[in-house]
Amino acid sequence: MMPETEDALAQIISAADGPLQISGGGTRPIGQVAGAPLSTAKMRGITLYEPGALTLVAKAGTPVAEIEAALAKENQRLAFEPMDHRALLGTTGTPTIGGVVAANVSGPRRIAVGACRDFTLGVRFVDGAGNIVKNGGRVMKNVTGYDLVKLLSGSYGTLGVLTEVSLKVLPNVETTACILLHGLDDATAIKALSTALGSPFEVTGATHLPRGMDGDPVTMIRIEGFEASVAYRCEKLCALLAPFGTASVQTGDDPDGYGTEKGWAWVRDVKTFADQPGDVWRISVKPSDAAAVAAQIGAKAVQYDWGGGLIWALTDGTEPRAKLANFAGHATLIRGRADVPVFQPEPTPLAAITAGLRAKFDPRGILNPGMMG
Repeated sequence: MMPETEDALAQIISAADGPLQISGGGTRPIGQVAGAPLSTAKMRGITLYEPGALTLVAKAGTPVAEIEAALAKENQRLAFEPMDHRALLGTTGTPTIGGVVAANVSGPRRIAVGACRDFTLGVRFVDGAGNIVKNGGRVMKNVTGYDLVKLLSGSYGTLGVLTEVSLKVLPNVETTACILLHGLDDATAIKALSTALGSPFEVTGATHLPRGMDGDPVTMIRIEGFEASVAYRCEKLCALLAPFGTASVQTGDDPDGYGTEKGWAWVRDVKTFADQPGDVWRISVKPSDAAAVAAQIGAKAVQYDWGGGLIWALTDGTEPRAKLANFAGHATLIRGRADVPVFQPEPTPLAAITAGLRAKFDPRGILNPGMMG
């Protein structure tokens, strides 16, 4: 089922006599959901774009690429840098903005500007009873009523099916540079990233790859802004990072380098794991615990982002959650076996709140049942 309008979607949900498997462009089939397929892919189009107000409104099925192209014409961008899961998951299709918001998909720049949910100003959606609901607006100061925008962001279609989203966008940057440190072990690299993030030099990307594009360890620190400012901050950061080794600065002059958009997309989309067999886990921890967590779970390969706060781990099918008992954090299975829950089991009090919310928004339990436990 692929409705083209919000009213048609509401009628389908209202008349449904069984579970529905909700999707956007079909690029992110995380988890095993049984039900009749229901896609928002035909509900597409930018309905409002005001570059001067840094605001864009689009239907849920609008391709992300279409939005990025419209923003690029006005020298603007989606600052939260949404990941494209197709290479990692081996899927086709087209990433949609509704899918991005529903999964709260955010890239390396999250450490500096925030997540997708922080840029989502308003939503329209259809709940599990077939009711059309609107929340939020088109300005940052809209605080009327409950903040369903935050609630729907990252709910994976379990509370409602998004039909339209309003987003805050930001101007593009003049210059991007990447400071590189080579050959560091994981613990030392995390310390270097923490040093950079703790500085006043406005880092917008902080990643360590134990196996980079050339096979060797590389630590990446991104600096963005006006050309003179970027040059000054790179100089100061290189001096600050001197105890960790000789730092080099790479800009867009090398089209295949780490410091380019291509290089950061390679990091953002975890392409290093794309062609490797095994389960892929997304683990959130304190950066100071990152190296110890990676060693504890015994992964075949890891990639650190957000200064170490996010670990991408490739495993041979082992379940790493039990090994996280001594650490504050949680793990999400992005690619792997169907018999393993996708999301970390919630503590009993939180699980009760979650169940209560689902009972309110989806009283029949038909929207992506089993997706989030």
